[in-house]
Amino acid sequence: MFAAGGAALSLLENALPRPLPWMRIGLANVATLLALYLYSARAALSVALLRVLLGGVLGRGFGPGFLLSAGGGLAAWGAMSAVRGAFGRAFSVVGVSVWGALAHNLTQLTLAHLVIVRTGAIWGLLPAFLWAAGVAGVVTGVLAYSGLKLLE
Repeated sequence: MFAAGGAALSLLENALPRPLPWMRIGLANVATLLALYLYSARAALSVALLRVLLGGVLGRGFGPGFLLSAGGGLAAWGAMSAVRGAFGRAFSVVGVSVWGALAHNLTQLTLAHLVIVRTGAIWGLLPAFLWAAGVAGVVTGVLAYSGLKLLE
């Protein structure tokens, strides 16, 4: 259910206008966060993997965008699970989400450098990617927090 919801959020987000072509909020990560907080890191991994696969099948295909999505999604899951597991309640859902967004964007930038553009000039985007991660992490974290309260 969470994977389907995450895939639906991803497809919805594809239809929204973007300030820059590569910039997305990452609404699908709300589903991963909900699974992490309601169930476990393992359940959240299943959600992250399934929603990325569903996104490939239903929307983006399995080209370079899929690689970036899969890599970013797994990195976000890993960071969020690690922060949640290591620090427990020291970080709120919003804080955990920001860590996930940072890992997601850094991984996507690294993969784009290694696989797609193969030039160091891409690292000039780092400040914009970090800023976008902060904003996206807060937005998805607030949505996940609201979802958790609603589900209680």
